[in-house]
Amino acid sequence: NKKKYSSLLYEPMNFWTDFGRALLETPRWEEVSGYDENLNTIRTYQVCNVFEPSQNNWLLTTFIDRRGAQRIYVEIRFTVRDCSSIPNVPGSCKETFNLYYYETDAVIATKGTAFWMEAPYLKVDTIAADESFSQVDFGGRLMKVNTEVRSFGPLSKNGFYLAFQDYGACMSLLSVRVFYKKCPSVVQNFAIFPETMTGAESTSLVIARGICIPNSEEVDVPIKLYCNGDGEWMVPIGSCTCKAGFEPDNACPPGTFKSTQGPGLCLQCPPNSRSTAEAATICVCRNGYYRGDADQPDEPCTSVPSSPRNVISIVNETSVILEWHSPRETGGRDDVVYNIVCKKCRADRRACSHCDDNVVFVPRQLGLTETRVFISNLLAHTLYSFEIQAVNGVSNKSPYPAQHVSIDITTNQAAPSIVPIMHQISSTMKSFTLSWPQPEQPNGIILDYELRYYEKTWCTFSHVTNTARVEGLRPGTVYVVQVRARTVAGFGKYSSKMCFQTLTDGKSELREQLPLIAGSAAAGVVFIVSLVAISIMCKLSLRADMSNCSSPLGCPTHFSGSPGMKIYIDPFTYEDPNEAVREFAKEIDVSTVKIEEVIGAGEFGEVYKGRLKLPGKREIYVAIKTLKAGYVEKQRRDFLSEASIMGQFDHPNIIRLEGVVTKSRPVMIVTEFMENGALDSFLRQNDGQFTVIQLVGMMRGISAGMKYLSEMNYVHRDLAARNILVNSNLVCKVSDFGLSRYLQDDTSDPSYTSSLGGKIPVRWTAPEAIAYRKFTSASDVWSYGIVMWEVMSFGERPYWDMSNQDVINAIEQDYRLPPPMDCPSTLHQLMLDCWQKDRNVRPRFGDIVSTLDKMIRNPTSLKAVANIPSVDLLRIGVTLAGHQKKILSNIQSMRVHMSQSPTTMA
Repeated sequence: NKKKYSSLLYEPMNFWTDFGRALLETPRWEEVSGYDENLNTIRTYQVCNVFEPSQNNWLLTTFIDRRGAQRIYVEIRFTVRDCSSIPNVPGSCKETFNLYYYETDAVIATKGTAFWMEAPYLKVDTIAADESFSQVDFGGRLMKVNTEVRSFGPLSKNGFYLAFQDYGACMSLLSVRVFYKKCPSVVQNFAIFPETMTGAESTSLVIARGICIPNSEEVDVPIKLYCNGDGEWMVPIGSCTCKAGFEPDNACPPGTFKSTQGPGLCLQCPPNSRSTAEAATICVCRNGYYRGDADQPDEPCTSVPSSPRNVISIVNETSVILEWHSPRETGGRDDVVYNIVCKKCRADRRACSHCDDNVVFVPRQLGLTETRVFISNLLAHTLYSFEIQAVNGVSNKSPYPAQHVSIDITTNQAAPSIVPIMHQISSTMKSFTLSWPQPEQPNGIILDYELRYYEKTWCTFSHVTNTARVEGLRPGTVYVVQVRARTVAGFGKYSSKMCFQTLTDGKSELREQLPLIAGSAAAGVVFIVSLVAISIMCKLSLRADMSNCSSPLGCPTHFSGSPGMKIYIDPFTYEDPNEAVREFAKEIDVSTVKIEEVIGAGEFGEVYKGRLKLPGKREIYVAIKTLKAGYVEKQRRDFLSEASIMGQFDHPNIIRLEGVVTKSRPVMIVTEFMENGALDSFLRQNDGQFTVIQLVGMMRGISAGMKYLSEMNYVHRDLAARNILVNSNLVCKVSDFGLSRYLQDDTSDPSYTSSLGGKIPVRWTAPEAIAYRKFTSASDVWSYGIVMWEVMSFGERPYWDMSNQDVINAIEQDYRLPPPMDCPSTLHQLMLDCWQKDRNVRPRFGDIVSTLDKMIRNPTSLKAVANIPSVDLLRIGVTLAGHQKKILSNIQSMRVHMSQSPTTMA
């Protein structure tokens, strides 16, 4: 097989032509004629001195160049006569001979020398015949030919000699073939592998590196094959594949393309596109046709849609409904959406300007998928021009403006808009005087204002001016007040609820005189201090009933134990929750958001990783929560409530809200991206990889975030490691501010269980919150203790495989989680402090931060490891069935404990 073998020497006759005549030590070996097994006449070397004892007859080849081979194979064809067939043969007759080799860098033997007798030959093998001959016919000998193959190596010098030793046999050498094995040059997986010699041993594997054939490129590297000892290729690693624009054997011809690498074939250009050269990776769109940013190269090129048709309008006071028909031509696409351009014009139509920002479009102004929009908050008796644009995925590629249709409407008479704010001018024990500005949109002449207030029940009266004195009140009492304006079109909406308080005894005289001495600087200071004090008292009084003050202008906005500290406002206390979204969450233009990949799924839709590029800022990675299609308004409100909550927080250990997208679909909440994901899964994936100090640093970050939330009077309710996110610097940030969704009965998360009609994360929740729904910062502290236990156990499930009801029963009987393995006793004691049954004696988050800071400054306090109570040893053993890698350390700990307490064995 010439592909696998390269011969160094073939038939014996070649001794004379290629390598010179064989060298003989004595005339014992002689060149004679004979017959092979097919009775063909052949020339052989033979020896047959069987009647003389102590034979030592040598036949030596000339020098053979090894040509780089490391292992040499010798194929010998020979015959041997059966000693028993020779009459009177002595006992020294043999039926075997020896094969030797000698390795050298140069020719050192010539005819007539005794080199073979003196050189240090290496024996290859003793060769024996499978069949010997004894039959005599046609007056001569009939030989039975044997073929034997031997190999030797490794070789390192330039060449070698072969020697054949006869020591008493009657035999003939018919041919000697000397060769080596190689793996032939081959093309495999679009890579060229060169001819490769086999290794020094028959089991050796020689690595051959491959080179990609022209117009192909590497897929996996390195590209290599292994050549085995039999000259066969095996174990392909890596491969090449055709480049984009090429298929096997040729380039893509004009009119075709191939956009990706791989073994696939070239494709015909899709409609409205063409390629004019070979090896095209994409077909260029024809004039007037385009590809959208998300369109694939094998999709047809498309064009922009025509304008919308048949627009109609329905005007109702200061709102209007616009409806229209779809364009006749969609440009060959199914992603047509509509944008509304609103302009406010003079009555003579000579000048128009863009509408005010407070104009509301439902469902939105841009990216409408329906052919209907409701527009409100317009000015009364005003001419508006609305432009309805039809756009699709390639409209931004076209040099021409979006196709549109315009319609002009004039609004009707309307009620006044809401009164934005109220101010307290003065107060006595039984009255206070209030003032407010005119509504931003009076929509006509204000006839009067209606004021309503209540302590326990509503009281209402009308007043002409925008200042009113409310009398007949109780001293030292907080009242909630609202006001609305009236025109000939009727009443507008009530203002947001505001809190005002009458004075207690001894303050009325000073309070009455304050407006009269306002010019005095000293009195001015007293006046300001009084206002601040009354505001704080109002806020303190209503702290227990937050639902009475929903407006950001009401009590909760500025209430705090410390001056200047913001207070959390529940977005569900707003009459219109969308107002909370607009106030606390920045609207982001959808064009600045690029979605890249799905990283999870939330309750309302999928969660993506993406990038955000705001004008004037660098591009950053973000996490994007989306609201799935087909939502109802309540789902949208619940979804955006988390953004209304998150947008009120600004702390390095609280997940940061970048903004929301509410004016196009899908609705999105965009937050900073945390590379390492949820803390519980991150710890499980890195079990045992962090030091105690690193773990304490993580816990310190979580407690700092919770301290900030508690100071804002925000109660998390669902603090757990699964709701802590970790960035690339191991900074932990509190997230998931939507526990209200778990208070419904439609959740299926096994971490939560029903309690009093809602869903509670039992393993993390304080007993008073489970039993009585008393959620406070103290109950968050209990949950924080469970998070500490999760961190120190590297994501172990609290209370292991106990059922939720078993956990509740155990806690009621004062059972507390034991320390995780190798947990410092100081940390476990802090956990136990967080799990105090009396919530009033639990540490505050500020105390926890200080305690952890002391531990970090004094690492020696973390060296003492907490002992595991004997009652928990069996539970730990059961738990280890799913955590085999912790078994040895746990067994060692249990041995120490048992040695100290022999009764544990019972």
